Amino acid sequence: MNEFFDNSETRDPEERERALFVALPDHIQHAKGNSQYFNKLLREVRPQDITNRTSLAKLPITRKSDLVNIQSEGTPLGGLNAISISELRRIFQSPGPTYDAEGNGTDWWGTARALFAAGFQKGDIVHNSFSYHFTPAGVMLETGASALGCPVFPAGVGNSELQVQAIQNIKPKAYVGTPSFLKILIEKSHELNRDTSSIKKACVGGEALPDELRQYFETRGVRCTQIYASADLGNIAYESKAREGLIVDERLLIEIVRPGTGHPVDEGEVGEVVATLFRSEYPLIRFATGDLSAILPGRSPCGRTNVRLAGWMGRADQTTKVKGMFVHPAQIAQIVSRHAEIKKARLVVSANQGTDMMNLKFESDQTSESLVSEIINSIHAVCKLKGHAERVDLKSLPNDGKVIDDIRQN
Repeated sequence: MNEFFDNSETRDPEERERALFVALPDHIQHAKGNSQYFNKLLREVRPQDITNRTSLAKLPITRKSDLVNIQSEGTPLGGLNAISISELRRIFQSPGPTYDAEGNGTDWWGTARALFAAGFQKGDIVHNSFSYHFTPAGVMLETGASALGCPVFPAGVGNSELQVQAIQNIKPKAYVGTPSFLKILIEKSHELNRDTSSIKKACVGGEALPDELRQYFETRGVRCTQIYASADLGNIAYESKAREGLIVDERLLIEIVRPGTGHPVDEGEVGEVVATLFRSEYPLIRFATGDLSAILPGRSPCGRTNVRLAGWMGRADQTTKVKGMFVHPAQIAQIVSRHAEIKKARLVVSANQGTDMMNLKFESDQTSESLVSEIINSIHAVCKLKGHAERVDLKSLPNDGKVIDDIRQN
C-alpha cells in the first residue's frame, strides 16, 4: 500500500511554492477573462506581476461573509463562476443564504486526499452521515470516497435507528460525518443491541473534535482523523495519522492575515485563513474564510511537506455593537494604519454600570502621552464613538487572533 496519495505531498516546500506562483498569473488571467466578478475586482491588476507572496498580498480580499451581498446583486453565484451556470454539475445553498458551485470531474472537492490520509482504502464501504440536502457536505465526501474506489452508503443526517441497522447489515469499515453524530450512532447501537463494530476508521468534520471525544472513539476501536473543509473551497486541510496539525490541500495557496485586513501575519501568529483555489470553474482568489488559525512551524512527522494549520481557532468576524453602533475589525485596522508606532492592537469592549466602554490596548515601544491622545482621536474619527487607549508591552497581547475582545456579560 502506498503511504502517500501522490508524489505532490512529499515535494520540497520550495518546489511547491515555485509551482504555485508559476501557475498563479495564468490563474488570475483566467479568472479575469471568464468571471464577471473577478474581471471587475481585478480590473487594474496585471496578472504577470503577481509572482510572489508580497505581490499576492496586494490583491483585494473576497470575504465569505460578503457573499450574501455579492450574490444578491445579480446571478445566483454573484459572477464568481468562470463557466456558465448551465455547465455546472450542481448548485448548493448554505445558510445566509449563499449559493455554492460544483463543477465536473473526479473528486472536484479534493476530499480523496484527506480520506486517504485517514486510512481509507479501495473497497472500504463508507457510511456517510454528512447532509445531502441543500449543502454540499454529503456529496463532497462521497465523491472523494468514490475516487478512492470506496462504495458509499448515503445515510445523511438523522434517522439514527435506521442508520444503526444499516451499519449492522452492510458492515461499513469507515465513517464520514460529524464526530458528535458518530457518538450518537455508537450510543444508539448499544441501546438497541446492534453491532456497529465494523467501523474501524473515521474522517470527521463540521465541528470540533475534543481529545476526550477522540479517546471515546479509540477505546471502541475507531481511529479518528479530521478534515477541515468549506462549501466554497472543498477540502482546505486534513489530519494525517501523525495528528500534528492539519495539512493544507495541494490545490490551495494559503495565507494567514490579520482579521479585518488583507495583511499577512508572521508564521505562528493567529489570523484569518485566506485561500487561493486553483480550480478553473470557480477560481476563488484571496478568499477569506472567516476562520482563525495559524501556521505551524516545521514539517509533519508523517512525511508530508505542505504547510500545516493549527486547526480551527475561532471566527475572524469579531464585529460587535457598542452604544448601538457596529464596530468592525477593519476599523481597528484603519486606526492602526494611522499610527506607525503601533505594532499590534486589540479593542477591549466592556461595560461599567450598563454603559459600554472601549479601550484600545496597543503594543508599542513609544511611551509618549501625545501618542495616546492621537490614538484616542483616531478611535473617535474612525468609529464615531469615544474610547480610551492604553499602551502595553511588546508581545504582551495574546496570540489568539482577536482584534476585538468583547468581555461584556451577556
